Amino acid sequence: MKDKKIILGITGSIAAYKGAILIRALVRKGAEVQVVMTPSAKEFITPLTLSTLSRKPVISEFFSSRDGSWHSHVELGTWADAMLVAPATAATIGKMANGIADNMLVTTYLSCKAPVFVAPAMDLDMYAHPSTQKNIERLRRCGNRIIEPTEGELASLLHGKGRMEEPDKIVEALEDFFTVQNTLRKKKVLLTAGPTYEKIDPVRFIGNYSSGKMGFALAEACAQKGAEVHLVAGPVALKAVHPRICRTDVESADEMYAAATAAFAGADIAILCAAVADYRPETQRTDKVKRETDAQFTLSLTRNRDIAASLGAMKRTDQLLVGFALETGDGVREAKEKLARKNLDLIVLNSLEDGGAGFRYDTNKVTLIDRKGEMTPLPLQSKAEVAEKIVTGIITLINER
Repeated sequence: MKDKKIILGITGSIAAYKGAILIRALVRKGAEVQVVMTPSAKEFITPLTLSTLSRKPVISEFFSSRDGSWHSHVELGTWADAMLVAPATAATIGKMANGIADNMLVTTYLSCKAPVFVAPAMDLDMYAHPSTQKNIERLRRCGNRIIEPTEGELASLLHGKGRMEEPDKIVEALEDFFTVQNTLRKKKVLLTAGPTYEKIDPVRFIGNYSSGKMGFALAEACAQKGAEVHLVAGPVALKAVHPRICRTDVESADEMYAAATAAFAGADIAILCAAVADYRPETQRTDKVKRETDAQFTLSLTRNRDIAASLGAMKRTDQLLVGFALETGDGVREAKEKLARKNLDLIVLNSLEDGGAGFRYDTNKVTLIDRKGEMTPLPLQSKAEVAEKIVTGIITLINER
């Protein structure tokens, strides 16, 4: 944290007093802290307290009431190595998620080029409300890191989830980020995501339920760690946000195979997260199959080429290959066999028997298995959080080499 420049955004929450503890902890770690607070935050903690601890004048308004000078949110956004909004109320989270730039904190957030951490703090029903959860998920998809609140006694005297994470844990999250943030710098990552569609005729296809959410979360996580990401995406309705992500759209398994094998030679790491169809129709009809004229219709399938096995056979000793396994039976055994058979360095095991995990969900529950057979089970959490853990596992493998 030494010499890191941190914007600390403080909003109108009873947890605003923890801002003082955060400042002291960050300054002791060697960080330079600039506080930006909303007008309502002043009702909970004074700017004098915060400026004394940070050794910098607190910014709250666009203009100084004394001399009319302007506080530039653009300069702040380019100055920082990270922005931390703690506590983040439901109102501020909603404004951040929807671009409502009516105060200095939100305009600074919208101008910030550095990673942003958000630590929500609110009553349990506000936190659990679908509107709040939708806004938090939107922030995640924009690349923000959410520091989940904890369960405990709240200002309402109710007990539940909504209590801002303790300052020492928040500082630890920032330290972890700065420790690993550049370990993928200058690395080239090939990443496949989403389903493939195998045409039957001009209007029908064989496909699967993959939404691409896990693959896109991994692409964002790799890019945020400094990697140049070549994302080969099947037909999905998702957008890649980070500027270091170069996207190639494909539809069929053959198209994905061609794109992946062509890009693999120039990659340091390949992460094969796509749910590629194992089979395709042996012939594709150029005309639509008609129910009225085709009383019986037989579909003959042929096997698609195995992208993971092909890349495993091509892999150089300086490359890292990560695969995924989605199983319904003895998943660990199947995943270990797949890892060895396809010459993978790491495999991510999904089980369809775990609730809230797998296709279409915003959450996932996986187990990481490496070539030594060591397993790292992860709890059910958002796919963005799972992506962070997978990338951390990849970084560990790189460092071990």
